[in-house]
Amino acid sequence: MERAPQHVWDECLDVIRDNISRQSFKTWFAPLKAISLEKDGDLLRLTVQLPSRFYFEWLEEHYFSLIRKTITKVLGPSGRLFYDIVIEKDDADRGVDGSSMQLPARQPANEPQPPRSAAIPNLADQGDQNVFAGTSTIGEPISFGNGSGTTAAISNPFVIPGIQKIQVDSRLNPSYTFDRFIEGDCNRLARSASLAIAQQPGGTSFNPFLLYGGVGLGKTHLIQAIGNYVGANKLNDTVLYVSSERFTTDFVQAIQHNRVSDFSLFYRQIDLLIIDDVQFFGGKEKTQEEFFHIFNALHQSGKQIVLSADRPPRDIQGIEERLLSRFQWGLSADLQIPDLETRIAILQRKAVEDGIRIDHEILEFVAHNIKSNIRELEGALIRLLAYGTLHKREVDLPLAKEVLRDLIKDTRVTLTIEEIQRLVCEYFSIEEDLVRAKTRKREIVQARQIAMYFCKQFTQHSLKTIGLHFGGRDHSTVIHANQSVENQIDTEPKFRELIEEIRHKIELRSR
Repeated sequence: MERAPQHVWDECLDVIRDNISRQSFKTWFAPLKAISLEKDGDLLRLTVQLPSRFYFEWLEEHYFSLIRKTITKVLGPSGRLFYDIVIEKDDADRGVDGSSMQLPARQPANEPQPPRSAAIPNLADQGDQNVFAGTSTIGEPISFGNGSGTTAAISNPFVIPGIQKIQVDSRLNPSYTFDRFIEGDCNRLARSASLAIAQQPGGTSFNPFLLYGGVGLGKTHLIQAIGNYVGANKLNDTVLYVSSERFTTDFVQAIQHNRVSDFSLFYRQIDLLIIDDVQFFGGKEKTQEEFFHIFNALHQSGKQIVLSADRPPRDIQGIEERLLSRFQWGLSADLQIPDLETRIAILQRKAVEDGIRIDHEILEFVAHNIKSNIRELEGALIRLLAYGTLHKREVDLPLAKEVLRDLIKDTRVTLTIEEIQRLVCEYFSIEEDLVRAKTRKREIVQARQIAMYFCKQFTQHSLKTIGLHFGGRDHSTVIHANQSVENQIDTEPKFRELIEEIRHKIELRSR
């Protein structure tokens, strides 16, 4: 009987879970899925998909022995692990689809190696966040650096021999730490990469590291967390955080006072250079030229460079191509808008830090209505707590709606038929398309009728319009659905409780 790939991988995960910490397992192994299990001559190949090259490098460097022993334990001596590392779309405008490539996982040095079936691509030429599907082979580690194939440090000719280690104000905010950064699906890769870099600044292939995302999503927090970690654990490393605006201003002043050489020498002595908002270098040709030379000197000397931007490197305007290409030498990671659970966790952390106890219902209301910006999210909570304290009022849901009305009116989702359908289907854990389909399955019919019932209550649409949004049904079907729901509310207490739960979730989204 053939074994399912995922079943085999689940057996491997059970072994791995018992041998590493819970957090490490959650970060590095829980997201991985098996995609195939097949015979290859005398070998049995298990292929597991990795979401990025960062996972590949980390697993190979830190868990090689554990993974190899686990594969042997589950599949026997003939078992071999293959990685399928996704190559993300390079450029949507160019129409390049995502793809992948497979190579065998690294084996112990005394084992014969299968012939390589494909050449290792030059990742430096493949754009932002490109990842190839593959693994290293025996004695031949894969470099993800600048494409030159070398990693030897080059001495910096601009540093005076014997000069004392400079003392620098890092300009870091000490409150920006990894412990205070809430991890979620929206930022897991970025946080994991940041922590890996902080533990080995200049010692990973993620140099430079560019973090990008919209306003208020935690870019500054995360890049400064790298600096704070290095400052706390690597006493001899010189760390400097500087905004692109501050860098430009200092450079202009250096020109005015004929101290460009001093400016350049200062930056070339930094071990960890963190530049925030590099998109503002756009159009500043002299600043870009100076940063280009500083970048080269630091990178060649094995120093770590961390950058942030509000968009992917390829979308930054006004930056020279040679500098953009260097931004993509290492790893680029994005921060996405946090999901509901992450937003609630952020609010809970904020409340705990401020020593405030607040009902989960209120946190859920705030998180539901403020989505795109973590700063606004925390600001809304501060505003609500301050209002309750100053006016000596209990902080409850009615107060939250009153105090935050003007803050959330523009960010709140307008309650539509589609939104009600989504909330009801989410409650029942079914696909939204099913309530619009012709299926007559009991659980689908119930969800459809409940959604129609709430559409009639919470929208101003006619019965005909509501019916059309449910797969082209007529108004009589909507009438029947409402009557059925009302009858069940009157006769079934458990159903009445179910309706109130759904009503509560909808009201959190309504005005």
